[in-house]
Amino acid sequence: MVINMKKSRTTIGSLLRALLLPCIVIAVLLFFAAALNSLEAGRESEEMAQLEDVLRRSCVACYAAEGTYPSDLEYLKEHYGVHVDEEKYTVYYNLFAQNLMPDITVLENKVQK
Repeated sequence: MVINMKKSRTTIGSLLRALLLPCIVIAVLLFFAAALNSLEAGRESEEMAQLEDVLRRSCVACYAAEGTYPSDLEYLKEHYGVHVDEEKYTVYYNLFAQNLMPDITVLENKVQK
């Protein structure tokens, strides 16, 4: 009778291990996939913020050197070395007056799969 109980416990234990181990592995993999996705989203928003910051700093540098803000985005690209990945971002550059900071908005282009 004692032998049957030990055998029963061993069977239940091995059954639990056989079911629990794959579940734990899948849960860990899902956690890492979610973490990587979160990091990617954070990186993309940081890139967009950096691009906007570079554009604003270039405008200020132009104003300090030339006394006016650049008339358009192309002027910044040609004279101040600003690079915009136009496949990834759309930049709205609105200059109201030569002595006022332009309104700069950077939007991410959504790629449809």
